[in-house]
Amino acid sequence: MGLTSHKVLAIAVVVAVLAMAATVWGWPRLAKPTWPAVLGRIGVLLGTQLAVLSALALMANNYFTFYSSWDDLLGTGDAGPVTVQAKPGAAAPGAGTGTAPVEVPVVTVEELGREQVQSSGGKDPKVVGEIHAVRIGGPYSGLSTDGYVYLPPQYFQPEHAQRKFPAVVVMTGFPGDAKNLITRLNYPGVALQLNQSGKMQPTVLVLMRPSPAMPADTECEDIPEGARSETYFTKDVPRVIAASYRVPADPKAWAVMGNSTGGYCALKMAMRHPEAFPSAVSLSGYYKAAEDATTGDLFKGSQQRRDEADLLWRLNNLPQPAVSVMVAGAEKGDGDYKRDTDAFAAAVKAPMTVATANVPEGGHNFQTWGRLLPPTMEWLSGRLKAE
Repeated sequence: MGLTSHKVLAIAVVVAVLAMAATVWGWPRLAKPTWPAVLGRIGVLLGTQLAVLSALALMANNYFTFYSSWDDLLGTGDAGPVTVQAKPGAAAPGAGTGTAPVEVPVVTVEELGREQVQSSGGKDPKVVGEIHAVRIGGPYSGLSTDGYVYLPPQYFQPEHAQRKFPAVVVMTGFPGDAKNLITRLNYPGVALQLNQSGKMQPTVLVLMRPSPAMPADTECEDIPEGARSETYFTKDVPRVIAASYRVPADPKAWAVMGNSTGGYCALKMAMRHPEAFPSAVSLSGYYKAAEDATTGDLFKGSQQRRDEADLLWRLNNLPQPAVSVMVAGAEKGDGDYKRDTDAFAAAVKAPMTVATANVPEGGHNFQTWGRLLPPTMEWLSGRLKAE
């Protein structure tokens, strides 16, 4: 049974309840002033606390998904949601060598399975669409990661057999789990409802974690002598998805969005790579790259690189790109989000445009992001152009 399995959680809760009941029942029998009784009381207390704390830890992990599997928790195993590059810091083919760029082979996704669309419309792909579990390799970056691709119902309808559909790359927070985008936020279900109501055009969703080099948090950076995550998301992912599904290679058909770290990544990639993502949505995203134990030294001592990863610094010091972004979050209850977002929005100038979406109050959590999904996805859909 998996770490996030409901059965594991149920067993842990039952064990915790039984441990507490056994402690209450057995305590009088351990009340004797003897060494065996004292050691027994210590053992009972430790066992009960361990059982209760384990149950609480599993509950917290199931809600926030700090770890997605036993391998993720223990740092063991070579299977799981992410595979890491074989050669860190490799240059792009032909880059900086004085030679012509090497032709990069066309790579398609590796399909790993299917997931059920959370909808009352049944299971027919022509009605609700289909979710593919996939592994997306990166011919430019050397990275790969697992995720999900949602194909809308029109993708399977005969009258749309020659149609190409726009695509949105959707990223979780860190460490996150791409499956949360299905089970917690239900991006496919929200997109389906908006599609059926005419508020969103049929769109392919590419659901991913924000780091293809787990357990490190790369903040979607190309790290000197390290993982080239920015290259992976801006060059590899669009290329591989376009080669695998009926999605145009034209950047006007592409956008990116995410929550928390994924929101920061979405804004940064649109601002730094408008040729890849001309539109972006950030849900409770921040505006400056995190630097902590999970990121390590992202910039290798370069203040210039650190500044360029600061989105407010970019707005104030570099030409602003011709991109459209939406920043969405809570006006109250999410730390400095409102203050930082107001500063970001105030600094945006033409040709860049910014829109905002807010809830009056909410934390940095799935509930807040779930409330923001319909309006932000509708806004983003209006900026996508497909063939």
